[in-house]
Amino acid sequence: MSSSAFIPNTISLSLFLSASFNSMASKEIARELPPLLRVYNDGTVERFLGSPHVPPSLLDPETLVSSKDIVISENPSISARVYLPPKLNNSHQQKLPIFVYFHGGAFCLESAFSFLHHRYLNLIASEAKVLVVSVEYRLAPENPLPAAYEDSWEALKWVTSHFNSNKSEPWLVEHGDFNRFYIGGDTAGANVAHNAVLRVGVESETLWGVKIAGVVLAFPLFWSSEPVLSEMVEGFEESSAMQVWKFVYPDAPGGIDNPLINPLASGAPSLASLGCHKVLIFVAGKDDLRDRGIWYYDAVKKSGWEGDVELVRVEGEEHCFQIYHPETENSKGVISRIASFLV
Repeated sequence: MSSSAFIPNTISLSLFLSASFNSMASKEIARELPPLLRVYNDGTVERFLGSPHVPPSLLDPETLVSSKDIVISENPSISARVYLPPKLNNSHQQKLPIFVYFHGGAFCLESAFSFLHHRYLNLIASEAKVLVVSVEYRLAPENPLPAAYEDSWEALKWVTSHFNSNKSEPWLVEHGDFNRFYIGGDTAGANVAHNAVLRVGVESETLWGVKIAGVVLAFPLFWSSEPVLSEMVEGFEESSAMQVWKFVYPDAPGGIDNPLINPLASGAPSLASLGCHKVLIFVAGKDDLRDRGIWYYDAVKKSGWEGDVELVRVEGEEHCFQIYHPETENSKGVISRIASFLV
């Protein structure tokens, strides 16, 4: 499995090598995850990939979407960027579906405040006419897993606490329709969304009475100790998914067969208990994670879950292409399909 499962194919290994040669040459390397990042003995973390942070916008010139940053928790540090699309001319009082989004980046890169996700979620908010809450969870290796899962769950509880209340975020109270509540994400963020909606179904906690209508899993990151379909090749044991998981969650019980990364592991909660009504899964033809998305789709269908699950295959495309190249026809198709799901 190549690193293309986590980074765009336009970024080559030479970027990593060039940065490595020029940076922190006097420090000792403690461990590294090529070509993504490196950790030094003094605790310094050097990331070689990822888009820069950008500020929110009062009015995005392309989409007319407004965005702002909010603090969810000071300890631990959890924040979010909220996106509000322009109101429809003939429905000034209409409330909007809510979409809680978890960004990708192998649990160690990217941000709710990064350029790529800011641009992408402006497009989602505009096309779908939804209020988006993009969660900024803590990253590994500074905060190894399960920190990202815990932060995302706390963020989900915080958002739903605004249902039938006058809580701290006026956009949620004034514009959010909690009867049309969705979650989702891309790659590692899709993994987080899966585990969150599974937790909703398994635990008695009801998120303040809010029901999750559906979940969007774009190119989800799942793996296991046993290969499936096209993964049955030499080198599977050294796959990038395995290397990432060991790096971001070195103490994971069960290793790569921990239920957080392997939803079909022994002892994992049944997929029949997914706490939503519908699931939308995307896979891409040139993505090393594509067969895991199909594997998950088939498992949900066979689980006895009573909701609706749909698999969308986009041939000839790389991992998370719609975020890196949103201007293409295939990317526009993905965004339109997500918009039609979030109703």
